[in-house]
Order: sequence, then structure tokens, then C-alpha cells
Amino acid sequence: MSAFLAFSQEEAKLFYGTLEYQDLKQALEQIEVVYNVRFSYNDNAISSQTLTLEGKKRSIQELLNAIELQTSLRFEMLSNRYIIINSNVNAFNVQTLDNIIVNRYLTNGISKYKDGSFAINPKSLGILPGLTEPDVLESIQVLPGVVSPNETATGFLVRGGKMDQNRLIWDGINMYHKGHLFGMISPFNPNATKHVDFVNKGSHSRYGERASSVINMSTNRIIEEETKAQIGVNGISVDAFIDTPIVTNKLGIQASLRSSYTDVYQSYTFNRLADKVFETTKIENGDNPNNMFSFMDYNLTLNYKHNDNNHFFASLIAIDNNLDYVVENENANESYKDQMSIKNTGYGLGWDKIWTERLTQHTAAYFSNYDLNYNFITSEGEVQTSNFEKRNVIFDSGISTEFKQTINNENRLSFGYQYVLKDVGYAFLNTSDLSFILDEDKSVVQSHSLYGQYEYENLKVFDLSFGLRATYFDELSAFRLEPRLMLHKPLFKNVVLQVSAEIKNQIISEIDETILSDLSLENRLWRLANGNEFPIINSKQVSAGFIYATNGWTLDVDNYYKKLNHITALSLGFLNPINSQFNIGEQYTYGVDILLEKRFNGFNSWVSYAFNTSESRYQNLNNDAYFTSRSNVRHAFSAALSYKISNVQMAVSWRWQTGKPFTQSTIGDDGLEFNDGINTKRLPNYHRLDVSSTYNFKFSKDSKLRGKIGLSIRNVYNQDNVISREYRGNNDLNSDIETMERFSIGFTPNVLFRIIW
Repeated sequence: MSAFLAFSQEEAKLFYGTLEYQDLKQALEQIEVVYNVRFSYNDNAISSQTLTLEGKKRSIQELLNAIELQTSLRFEMLSNRYIIINSNVNAFNVQTLDNIIVNRYLTNGISKYKDGSFAINPKSLGILPGLTEPDVLESIQVLPGVVSPNETATGFLVRGGKMDQNRLIWDGINMYHKGHLFGMISPFNPNATKHVDFVNKGSHSRYGERASSVINMSTNRIIEEETKAQIGVNGISVDAFIDTPIVTNKLGIQASLRSSYTDVYQSYTFNRLADKVFETTKIENGDNPNNMFSFMDYNLTLNYKHNDNNHFFASLIAIDNNLDYVVENENANESYKDQMSIKNTGYGLGWDKIWTERLTQHTAAYFSNYDLNYNFITSEGEVQTSNFEKRNVIFDSGISTEFKQTINNENRLSFGYQYVLKDVGYAFLNTSDLSFILDEDKSVVQSHSLYGQYEYENLKVFDLSFGLRATYFDELSAFRLEPRLMLHKPLFKNVVLQVSAEIKNQIISEIDETILSDLSLENRLWRLANGNEFPIINSKQVSAGFIYATNGWTLDVDNYYKKLNHITALSLGFLNPINSQFNIGEQYTYGVDILLEKRFNGFNSWVSYAFNTSESRYQNLNNDAYFTSRSNVRHAFSAALSYKISNVQMAVSWRWQTGKPFTQSTIGDDGLEFNDGINTKRLPNYHRLDVSSTYNFKFSKDSKLRGKIGLSIRNVYNQDNVISREYRGNNDLNSDIETMERFSIGFTPNVLFRIIW
């Protein structure tokens, strides 16, 4: 039993209530209100624990001591109000919580650590406006500095970076396909996702490969003592999840499955999402009852605990999307058929080893396969006249090992090695009378990385984390060094300084081939750097800010500057007639992220503001002068309020942001002309209102069977937002140029029903 610091102003507050078989998390929330204290904890540490305490007069110390006797928890007082909860169990993947700056950042289930990263527990995540249940990637978009200009779950930008600069990891497996229904829904089942780490600055040296952020998702590493399962249905899909022991305390299995039911029934929710996705495509006006669109994802995880010092796991994840759509033009006796199949399958193995109390090792291997196949077929009557084909294949595999050494209470060291092989190919083919290869590439790059991270922790002085990553790319004959730094220092009471700096490099990125596709869906294809027209992307970022937290108030302010070199862009023929090719360039971004949050009487409220200015420059474009980056959102503001009473949760949010920049066109003698430069105009400002509500209930007093129902509405007042204005039809100088406008999602309700046991 741990010793506690006495604090006289709280000793007078005594607790008389009975806590009978109450969920431990709910009990802690009740204790916070009674004693005016704040708990910081890892959700894994208190997961599935209950508490039974009879009504008795207790001081805060007496109450915590009683909880320690019933649970595997240990309480530590940091100040008069803040209490850290740690686990006494020597289990894998249980983190101590002295690294948490803010617990319940924005909502339950989100915490911010001293290294600047965010931890998200989907199971414990509080309600978010516009969602009936947690969405792994949508949850990240509520954090400061993250925006989604195209209004999708997957198309989010972090601090001015591009979508392909965000690395997605599932149980150590690199993932490349990011969304169902062309990005509208995250493909990662929140019920199977136990923990998410989101890193947007000062990342650990173990993370390479991408220039912007890291989203590291993992499944449960604990072998449950009893079976847990649930099934659910909403306006788009059905899902099932189970986590059960096979051999007590030795072997456990976790599995989930989610599938759309649009081939059987197309709900109003699906139709609203489809309207947005297929806008400005030939499918937009298609009305064929035989058309098909479907998606599915599933995952399987095995956990094996050989003994207290050795733990093994194996994971499988599969994501599958299919589209088969035909549009008939009876007047011209023509038909257009779009066929698309997108699959991403991954396999992972891991071994956690405890050598001593101060030395641990994590070894892992993975394989990821991404496969995109697309055909756009034009027919006259029964005769096929053309077939445009698009292919993209990725084989990504790797193995790594990392050691963690605790030197003493103030000093820690980690170091490791990673080997990665990426084999990437793409092709654009067009068949009319003959078959033509429009563009193709196949590349292989092997990389070897050594890295180390030193952490110094002293609450009275400062916390420092310094890392260095060294990578050699075989086929490119290139060597890169990536230093990382994170500093966290208390300035005065309730205020801490946060400073970070890092260098990153990226060898795989997406190219936008919109001009070659009439479908305009999934037209971003992956390719590898080759050292010539596609060099290795380099990113440098520094940031500085502070966090102030007291009496339910949290103020988080962070300034950052980011510079990207060797980025590439496809110049369009009508903007640069003599040079329709890929161009190498650079980009700089400066921004400020501000969050103000207040908790009071069961309410949680926050406002956030993000300022971002981003300029790009490319060779042979715009007279080599800087212009506003295409995805830049200059100002973004959001305000939200959530409330929880008993088993009911409600949330509402309003967001406003400036429109994306676009290239202005004028009508000339030969059609549209572009004389005002690149991205000199902006779309109208964007705004929308979202609401959500959920209710948890039991089917009977004695039954473990529970239920959950929910309702959410996106864009409550049906605001008609323009989210992009682009041009199509510029494959050659003689073709007509067409303006395409895309609009935001309209009024979109969704419902949820879930059974949990």
C-alpha cells in the first residue's frame, strides 16, 4: 500500500455513499466530484474493473486505500488535487502515467502526454458531435491542427501536411488504404482498436517513413478472463466483435467483422454519403438497380502468454472495397462501366520479452499487401470501344527489434534496428483498337535503420527526450540522419513549456492522376522515390508553446514552423502547356493551434482555433514564384459542448473555416483561360452544425447483457458548402476544359443499435 501526501483542506470532505458493483471508471468520476480531485490514468489499467464499497464515512486517503485493497491499482498524490493511478500488475503494455500532462483532453478517452503525443482509447471515448460511435480517424480530427478540407474521415491534413504524409500503423503493420466508401468511413473497427497513439510533433525515433504524423493503432494485449462480445448495426453497416480466452491466462483470441449491407438495402444515410462521393462523376446520374457497391473489414488477433516474461501475438487485418457501376446513355446507345476493387491485407507477429526489471525487448515482423484495380469501360451497344485501366500494387514487409533500458528513476534509454522492403508498382493502360501504356513504374527500395532515444525526467528541472534515427536506402544509395527533440519544462504553477524539433524523410508518396479518370475516385496512387524526378521528401519542423491547467480549465497553445523539400506535383497542361509533367518543389508552413477547455457540473466545453499559412514553389511553375498551397485552410474554428447525465450523453458542435484556395478561370475565345496565377482565389467560407446523443441501458437488473442506442446528425441546417473547385479534360491542348465543383455532405442523420455482453 502506497503512502499518500496529506492535504488538510480535503480531509474535511468525507464520503458516505455506497459504491456497489459500480464500474470503476464511473466510481472515479463520482469521487472527483465529491472530493474536488482529478485522476490521471491509462484506460487499460482500470478496464473491466468493478468496485464494491459499503456506505461508510471515509476521508480521501481512506477511500483510496480501500480501492487499492480491491483492485490491482496504486494511487500517488502529485499535488493537492491531482492523483495518478498506476497498475501493480507486472503486465505487458501497461504504461505508467507520470508522462500525462492532460487526462481527458477534449473528452473522456483522450489524453495528452509530455512528449506532445495524444493517446486515444476508443472504448472509453466520450461522445463526439456528428458520430453515434467512435471512429478512429474522425476522432483525431477534433484535435487542434487537424483539418479535413474534403470532409472525409481519411482526407485529414496535419499541420499543413498532405494526406499521404500521415503514417497509419495497425498492430505494427503499415496500412495504405484508409477508408470505406472512398474515405467517408474509417476502415479500422473501433471495437477492435484498443489503443491509438497520435503523434504530430517531436516523434520518437522509432517512427520513420512519413513527413507529417503517425497514427499507431493496436489491439488488446491482455488475455481476458471471460468472454466479451457485441454486435451492432447503423445506417451503413453491421458489425460483430468477440474477445475470449481459449486457455486461461495463457491464450486468447480477438476477432471482429464489419460489412456494409448496401447490396440489400440502401438507407437514407448511405444515399447522403453516396451523393457526396459520386458528385461530378458519371455515376452521379446513374440509376441502375443492378449497380453494386460494398465494403468489408475484419481482423483477428491471437495473444499467447508463455510465462510472466514472454508474450507473443499474431494479427491479421483485411480491408475490402468493391464497386461495379453501369451508366446507360440510351440516346447515344452508349454505356459507361466503372469497376473497382481495393484491398489491403496485413499480417503481424510480435514478441515482448522482459529480461530484467529494467530491461525489456520488443521484436516484430509484418507484411502488408495493397492492391487497387480499376477499369473504366465505354461501350456502344454490345461492342466495347475503350477500356481505361489503372493498377497500383504495394508489397511492404519488415522486421524490427527494440530494447528499453531503465537506468534509474530519471534516465531511460531505448534503441533498435528496423529493416523494411517496399515493392511498389503502378500502371495506366488504355485500350481502344490497340493497347497503350500511358504511364507505369515499378520500384523496390530496401532500408536499414538504427535509432536511439534518451529520456531524462525531473519534475523540478525539466523533462527531455532526444532521439536520433539513421537510415540507409539501398537502391537509392542514400543515407539520412533524423534528430528528434522534445522538451517539457514547468515555468510556474500550473503552466508548462513545450518545445519540439524534428527532421523526417519519406520515400513513398501519392500522385494525383485525376486528369486520366472520368470517375474521379481513388485517383491518388502510391509510388516510390527514385532519386530523380521523385526524390526523397525531407521535412523539418520546430514548435513551441505552453499548457495551462487549473480548476477544470485547460489552455493549450502551440506555434509551429514546417519546411518540406523535394515534394512533387503534376503540372496541368492548361497551366503549363510546354511542361505537362512532374515538377520538384518545396513548401513552408507556419501555424498556431489554440485550445481552451472547461469542465463544470457534468458539462464539457471547448473552443479551438487554428491558423495556418502554407506556400509552395515548384520548378517551371508560376515563374518559379511561391503560391498558396492547394490544401491550405487559413483559419479554422470550432466550438463544442457535451453533457453526460447517468447513461445519457449528448454533444453539439459548430465548426467554421475559410475556404480552400483555387485557380481562377476566365472565359476566353478558346474556352477557359488561366491568367491570374495559381490558387489566387478562395472558395466561400465553410460552416456546419453537428449533434449526437447516445443512451446506454441494461436489459435486466441481474443480466450482464447491455444495450446502446444512438442518433447523430451531420450538417443540421443543411448548409451547402463548396469544398473544391477543379478542372478536368486537359489530357491534351485541344480538349475542352470542364469546371468541377464538389459540395459538402448535406443533412445526414445516422442511427445506432448495439448489444454488448
